[in-house]
Amino acid sequence: MSKLITILNGPNLNLLGKREPEIYGHETLEDVEKSCARVGKEFGLTVDLKQSNHEGQIVDWVHEARENAAGIIINPAALTHTSVAVLDALNTFDGPVLEVHISQVHKREAFRHHSYVSHRADGVIAGFGVEGYALAMRRMGSLLG
Repeated sequence: MSKLITILNGPNLNLLGKREPEIYGHETLEDVEKSCARVGKEFGLTVDLKQSNHEGQIVDWVHEARENAAGIIINPAALTHTSVAVLDALNTFDGPVLEVHISQVHKREAFRHHSYVSHRADGVIAGFGVEGYALAMRRMGSLLG
């Protein structure tokens, strides 16, 4: 039986591949979804990738994941540094949570060095470009057996 992994993406990631390619690269969220689906197949995992520019939508999707997902991979984008609401929602989820950042946030502006989400995450992957999502899927496969 396949296990669902919910992959959540925060503000401005709808512009992935178009916005600041020198930082975020040229791949799109569609490319990320295809890559994660390929890796997921190796582990019997399926993916449901979502993106929103709205904090409340991310919270609602975490609540939905409580009912149907085995794990969450989240790139909260700017919400990483600001959202106690996303952290509180993630704290209601019983499965593994992995935090992904495309850029190496610790080499960027000081405000990006703090993550509320990291207080809940079982692991953080940063600085590997969009390949970080595939790495997170591999880790999720290991965690879920």
